[in-house]
Amino acid sequence: MTQKVQININGFPVTVKPGTTILEAARKANVTIPTLCYHKDLCVAGNCRVCVVEVAGQKRLSAACATPCEDGMDILTNSLKVRNSRKHIIELLLSEHNADCTKCYKNGKCELQSLASEYKIMTQDFIELLPWKNYTIDMISPSIIKDDSKCIRCQRCVRTCAELQGVNALTVAYKGDHMKISTFFEKPMNDVVCTNCGQCVNRCPTGALVEKNYVEEVWDAISDPKKHVVVQTAPAVRVGLGEDLGFEPGSRVTGKMVAALKRLGFDSVLDTDFTADLTIMEEGTELLTRLKKALVDNDKEVKLPMATSCSPGWIKYIEHMYPEYLPNLSTCKSPQQMFGALAKTYYAKARNLDPDKIVSVSIMPCTAKKFEAARSEMHDSGYRDVDYVLTTRELSIMIKQAGIDFMQLDDMEFDRLMGESTGAGAIFGVTGGVMEAALRTAYELVTGRPVPFENLNITPVRGMDGVREATVKIEKPLKEWKFLDGVELRCAIAHGLINAKTVMDAVKAGKANFHFLEVMACPGGCLGGGGQPIPTNSEIREKRAKAIYAEDSGKPIRKSHENPEVQKIYKDFLGEPLGEVSHHLLHTTYTPRERF
Repeated sequence: MTQKVQININGFPVTVKPGTTILEAARKANVTIPTLCYHKDLCVAGNCRVCVVEVAGQKRLSAACATPCEDGMDILTNSLKVRNSRKHIIELLLSEHNADCTKCYKNGKCELQSLASEYKIMTQDFIELLPWKNYTIDMISPSIIKDDSKCIRCQRCVRTCAELQGVNALTVAYKGDHMKISTFFEKPMNDVVCTNCGQCVNRCPTGALVEKNYVEEVWDAISDPKKHVVVQTAPAVRVGLGEDLGFEPGSRVTGKMVAALKRLGFDSVLDTDFTADLTIMEEGTELLTRLKKALVDNDKEVKLPMATSCSPGWIKYIEHMYPEYLPNLSTCKSPQQMFGALAKTYYAKARNLDPDKIVSVSIMPCTAKKFEAARSEMHDSGYRDVDYVLTTRELSIMIKQAGIDFMQLDDMEFDRLMGESTGAGAIFGVTGGVMEAALRTAYELVTGRPVPFENLNITPVRGMDGVREATVKIEKPLKEWKFLDGVELRCAIAHGLINAKTVMDAVKAGKANFHFLEVMACPGGCLGGGGQPIPTNSEIREKRAKAIYAEDSGKPIRKSHENPEVQKIYKDFLGEPLGEVSHHLLHTTYTPRERF
């Protein structure tokens, strides 16, 4: 049996496992200890000291997040000494902090602001240092704003970029009162290896790192009678949005989201899931074409494994870190960008609209999508394909600004023409989902039969392990695919860029013989994106994943190639997958970038 540790917290006995920290023990006992540098997803730092507690027999206060429980400990979390210490720490942080809270984007969502309110910091006992600090605000990136005047140097962002993503775009520079969170040679975020994934934004406790906000630009477009504003919504938004509007994590709010968007005044409310299905048609055909070239034509130039290209954070990462593998990327644009290109061509023609008057807006769980929409490659419609990208958080702001009681809304359906989707499109929002959707279609196109998994659920590609591998054997294919008979399609899935590095290093070393890779930049996939409601952690990601799979299983059609609107667009406009029109509008290439 595992030995137990007996402690007392504020006079009450608590039993915990060895290695449990005081912070974890307190939470088990329903005792709140405030934190700033601590985050469930990250290693312990213990550098903000807000979580200090008093341990009997010790002269100094201990950081609860970094101190393991020892048998017989007598802990006070609310003594006079502890309260005074915490209050002074908060006051010291505020002395260097730009506390113009009413003008801050994180107003009402700031952890430092919440602590200042709880501890009633109504006077300033320390010298106001803000005017003497040479603070800068970096607003160059289309995705992220970095405001040093609001940074409390908790280093959550640094640990996030290093531990979860392995990118190290942010680091600690200088010492003492000159210490700051910086980039390589203090360059703007837009000019360094930053992938725009927004995981740092998702974990920043203050307004030091926030997404670039385009709410007012979208309101202006909606208010312009000369503009036709089209909005698309990503799969992960519908399982995250509710968290900012009164629902528990893991709630599916698809119908209410559609209703809210219509009340906001968008002219057409459509679905990114539609172009997720379209992506499968293009990407699946591309994979099968590459396999034919490799296995039948013995083409030494064909690049395998083929890697997915849906995640813009992953795309920028590979541009920086593994540029020699750019030819391995699928040439497919992401569903967001496919939608944008079609909105100003196919949709405009079908609705008899001037593309110049169409404003294309996307609601995404991702800050990197803002960067993706601004890329020079994304103008194949003759216009900027996607004009504005809003995060899930920005949409919740608009809903609140409009005075909409989200919880009381009746469900509504997406508009037609680029608004119908399948369960396969829905699972794009979770790690492994693109792989599963592609396999459902590719296997059936090759064999004429559904994938040999119960209820189409390809369980080997599901889960939250950082790297997962799966093999699907192709047996008794149709005549035209006879060359694939007996082939074991080897797949790998990675989420979080630190895990992408593991896979790519294995591929580079010749230790991984895969045909198909799915990589998502964010932990958990899009449902854990940098634009999702805060907080996010492993438990919340698991709940969102269950909601995504429930969305899939509840759909009447669950295979991309059976989507009637996808069939219609090929018949009326695109012709065929990888055809001339789709090649022009739905495919692209990317550019190597410097590795710093």
